Amino acid sequence: MNLFGVMDVSASALQAERVRAEVVASNMANAETTRTADGGPYQRHHVVFEAEDGGSFQQTMANQLGGVGASSGLNGFSGGLLGSGVTAAQAVPGGVAVTGVISDASAPLRRYDPQHPDAGPDGFVDYPDINPLTEMVDLMGATRSYGMNASAVQAEKNMVGSSLDLLK
Repeated sequence: MNLFGVMDVSASALQAERVRAEVVASNMANAETTRTADGGPYQRHHVVFEAEDGGSFQQTMANQLGGVGASSGLNGFSGGLLGSGVTAAQAVPGGVAVTGVISDASAPLRRYDPQHPDAGPDGFVDYPDINPLTEMVDLMGATRSYGMNASAVQAEKNMVGSSLDLLK
């Protein structure tokens, strides 16, 4: 990993959390959508992250630091899902890629509303199984993760700047 490797990992995480926030926003916007182009109610979507390089962030950092994981305290570090919206050609060692957005297979919620245009013969309408509280928690998680990675980028910029000041 070069001098800017940590910044690359954080940048991939920023991209992944942006995708996650967009998916949550789509879920919230379609919480009352009873008819889609496919004919049924909207289905909730989830973002799937996958570790780049087949290893964890902790393993990648230990390898990049020359195997000094134990002495540097990295063994106690638990790397979370970082994520990225990059393609395989842009894979960032130690990051996590967004590998897909999948639909939730849960059954729709049925509400009795015989006046609704999508009501069946029994008067029930199928609504997406989307809980706004769950979506808000997901959005808060994405927002906080985005903020932490933006702080990590800023911290690295400050460290690089301080290092350059030492050379003066």
